[in-house]
Amino acid sequence: MTGNHQTLALFLFSAFVAVTLAITTWVSRNRHGSAEEFYAGGRLFSPMENGFAIAGDYMSAASFLGVTGLIALFGYDGLLYLVGFFVAWLLVLFLVAELVRNCGRFTLADVVAARMSERPVRIAAGTSSVIVSVLYLVAQMVGAGSLVALLLGGTSGPARAWTVIGVGALMVIYVSLGGMRATTWIQIVKAVLLLAGTVALTVLVLLRFHGDFDRLLLTAAERSGHGDAFLAPGLKYGGGWTARFDFISLGLALVLGTAGLPHILSRFYTVPTARAARRSVLWSIGLIGGFYLMTIVLGFGAAAIVGPEAVRGSSAAGNTAVPLLALNLGGGAGSTGGTVLFAIVAAVAFATILAVVAGITLASSASVAHDLYASLRRSHAKPHSEVAVARIASVGIGVVAIALGLLARDLNVAFLVGLAFAVAASTNLPVLLYSLFWRNFTTRGAVWAVYGGLIPALGLVVLSPVVSGGPESLFPGVDFQYFPLQNPGLVSIPMGFLAGWLGTVTSAEIPDEAKHAETEVRALTGAGAV
Repeated sequence: MTGNHQTLALFLFSAFVAVTLAITTWVSRNRHGSAEEFYAGGRLFSPMENGFAIAGDYMSAASFLGVTGLIALFGYDGLLYLVGFFVAWLLVLFLVAELVRNCGRFTLADVVAARMSERPVRIAAGTSSVIVSVLYLVAQMVGAGSLVALLLGGTSGPARAWTVIGVGALMVIYVSLGGMRATTWIQIVKAVLLLAGTVALTVLVLLRFHGDFDRLLLTAAERSGHGDAFLAPGLKYGGGWTARFDFISLGLALVLGTAGLPHILSRFYTVPTARAARRSVLWSIGLIGGFYLMTIVLGFGAAAIVGPEAVRGSSAAGNTAVPLLALNLGGGAGSTGGTVLFAIVAAVAFATILAVVAGITLASSASVAHDLYASLRRSHAKPHSEVAVARIASVGIGVVAIALGLLARDLNVAFLVGLAFAVAASTNLPVLLYSLFWRNFTTRGAVWAVYGGLIPALGLVVLSPVVSGGPESLFPGVDFQYFPLQNPGLVSIPMGFLAGWLGTVTSAEIPDEAKHAETEVRALTGAGAV
C-alpha cells in the first residue's frame, strides 16, 4: 500500500478510536458503579437501540472479512456461513430471547442456577462462557492482524503482533472504564458505520456491472478458474464423505451456536422487559439480514473484480478480500479514489473488530466475576467488589486472546468463529434448553451437559486437521490428527445433549417441582423478573 493509504486509513481509524474513547470517558464519569450499571447498562436501552447494538455485536470481522473472503475463494460453498449465521436468529427469537430476559439477571448461569444447586452450575456455565468468548475473540484478533498487514504493505510478524496488542489494550479500556453502557453505544456507532460502508460498496459493485447480477456471477465464475463449479455446491465441501460431514457439522454449529453465545445472551438484559427483548431481536434480524444480502454481492464482486488469485496472494485465508475490492472500485492502487475508499473500509473494519471485542470481553469478564468469583468465594460477593473483579478479569482475558490470536494468525476469520459456535452449541445450548423446558432436569444433568459438550468439542479440535497434520494447520510440522473433521459440532453437540440427559436420569436428586413451576411462570409471564 502507498503512504497515502496508510496515512488516511490510520487517520480515520484514529478518529473512530477518539470518538469511542470520548464516549467511554463520558459514561465512566456518569456511572453509578453498580453491578446492574456495569453488566446491563441500567437496563435503560430501547428495543431499537439494543437491536442496533446486537447487530453491531453480531456483524463481526467473521462476516465482513472472513465470509466475503470465503465466497471470493469458494463461491457457493462460502454462502453456508451466511445462511447458518442468519437462520440461527429464528431459534433465538422463538426459544431464547424473552425467556432468558425473564429468568436471568446478567449471565447464562443465572438462568440455569434458578432451579439448581447454584455453586457447581455457576462454575460450569461460567467456565464454558469464558472459553467460548476467548475463541470468538481470537477470530477478531486474527482479522485485526490481517488488516494491518495489508495496510502497512504486507509487513510480517511485528506489525501484526503490535496491532493485535493494541486492539487488546483498547478493548480492555472500553470494558473496564465504560461497562455495558459505553460498549453498547460503541456497537451502535459501529453498526451504522458498517452498514453505510457496505451499502456504498454494494452499490459500486452493482454499478460496475450495470445492475446485472447474472453478469456479476458469470464473471466471478470465469475469473475463479473453476468455471460453473464456482456457482455450484461442492467446491470446498464436496471432496468426499469427510468434506460432506464437515459441511453438516459446520451447518449445525452455525445454526445452533448463536443461542449459546454469552455476549449475545447478555444483550437481552440491557432492555427493561421481555417484550423489549423480542423487539430487539426483530430489529437485529432486519439489520443483519440486509447486511448479509449485501455481503453476497461483495463476495462475488471480489471474485469478479479482484480475482481469487489476488485475494489469496494477499491473505491465504481470504481475509482481505473486501479492502482489496474497495481499492479496485475506487480506481486501483495509487489513485485518489482507491486510496480514500480503501482507507474508509479499513477504518470501518477496524471499528468492527474493536466494537465486537469490547462486547465479548464484557460478557466473559461478567462470567468470571458474577459466576466464577462469586461462587468460589463461598459467600456472596459485594456488588462493588464483583465489578472490580470483572474489570481485572477483562485484562486477563485480553492477554489470553492476544496470545491465541498471534498463534492462529493464518487461519480464516469465519472458520475460527465457526469453532466458537460449535463449542457454544455443544455446551451452553443444551444446558439452557434443558433448564427452560425440562421439568425433571437436575444439577448433575446441568453440570454434565456443560462438560459433556465442552470436553469433546475442545478435544476433537485438538485432534483435528486444524491443529496438526497439514500445511495449513496451526502446527504443520507435527501430526497428531485422529479426528478427520475440521468442525467438531456433528459429534460434540449431540454429546452435550446426551450427557445432560444421562446426568439427569442417573441423579439421585429429586427435582424441585415448586422451583420449576416458579421458573416456568416467570419465563412465560415475566412475573418476578429483574
